[in-house]
Amino acid sequence: MPIERLFIATVAGGEQRAVASFELIAGQGIVGDRNFGLSKWPGQNITFIEREQIEAYNLAFAQNLQLSDTRRSVITSGLRLNDLVGQQFTIGAVTFFGVELCEPCSDLGERLQNSRISKNDVVKAFTHKGGLRADIISSGNISLGMNILLASNHSESHL
Repeated sequence: MPIERLFIATVAGGEQRAVASFELIAGQGIVGDRNFGLSKWPGQNITFIEREQIEAYNLAFAQNLQLSDTRRSVITSGLRLNDLVGQQFTIGAVTFFGVELCEPCSDLGERLQNSRISKNDVVKAFTHKGGLRADIISSGNISLGMNILLASNHSESHL
């Protein structure tokens, strides 16, 4: 079950709220999300991160991040998101293109730093592990429990 959680924030810097499903508009993003309609950079439409990377961070640095703390919209499991860079994939009827890794920024470092880990160490810890930026190619809805499939062969991905 690769889609474990979905989060939306209606304003930049606002609280991430868990939802059961998203409406996605091609080239625009998640309806109601802070980044809807923005195109400052490729892959701004939607971001993904692996639950396993958040758990590994918590274990390695004795932290207690919640799944929403990374500010990513889609939490997956059992799938290497880095392998989807440059690939088309689908969730239900929605097609995505994996644009680039969602590398951590100093804002994330500032949000997650505390007395035991510095901003720079947070950024280093999530470098190449911070998820995936994707463009939404076709509109539709996705919801919890849906699987990510490679678009090229429409079979379940086991990357």
